[in-house]
Amino acid sequence: MGDRNLNELLKWSLANSTPAANSSTENDDSNTTTTSAATTNDPNTTAVTIKGDSSGAAPPGATGGGGSRGLPADALAALFGGPSEAELMQESMAAIVSPKISLENKLVAFDNFEQLVESVDNANLLAKLGLWTPLLEQLGNKDAGLRKMAAWCVGTAVQNNEQCQERLLAVGGVEKLCSVATAEEEKKDVRKKAVYALSSAVRNYQPAMDVVAKELEKMGKHPVGKQVDAADMEAVDGVLGTLREEANAAAA
Repeated sequence: MGDRNLNELLKWSLANSTPAANSSTENDDSNTTTTSAATTNDPNTTAVTIKGDSSGAAPPGATGGGGSRGLPADALAALFGGPSEAELMQESMAAIVSPKISLENKLVAFDNFEQLVESVDNANLLAKLGLWTPLLEQLGNKDAGLRKMAAWCVGTAVQNNEQCQERLLAVGGVEKLCSVATAEEEKKDVRKKAVYALSSAVRNYQPAMDVVAKELEKMGKHPVGKQVDAADMEAVDGVLGTLREEANAAAA
């Protein structure tokens, strides 16, 4: 992100640099307007010389009030400081869990949070920032929209990210997702996002796949003792496909 801001600064600098006026322009009297304090030849008269077009146009390089010459906001943040993406993640979660924030704004904060954890580096910060626990707690929120966003964020964070897959398993998130994905009373959209999160959590990560298989065994949704190879995408799809079909058949 810093490199992008530096590039913006460079582009702005080049676009707004003023080339030095050539000598012929400087010596061109046709662009010089002389204003006298009086029309007489009084030796005490003071002449004021203004360089520029007699039409009143501003000389090259003069800065006006137009926004086209302004520095981009992200470049200004790079110069003068602004919240880091880690801080934005913390602020978003603080809004999500705050009782003073409206539901509409909580959903906006969750949307911002989901976009932030699309970055592998940001997703890996979830553990360091202590955000896994409050995120997973939202799977039990009374509002279906917040439960859906929580499952969505989990799925985004763990996708193709073994470090986050390990952490999700360690904090009991896989079992919670299994519960949400199979709950008959749960909303259709919430169950579908929970299945998506499980799909991201188990692919190429055997420990999580084993936990899902055991949880489904308890519910009678998977053959007892049958192991599923997490690296076999067809086998994984076979297990999760059943959950997906059940979710699609659930009430909206």
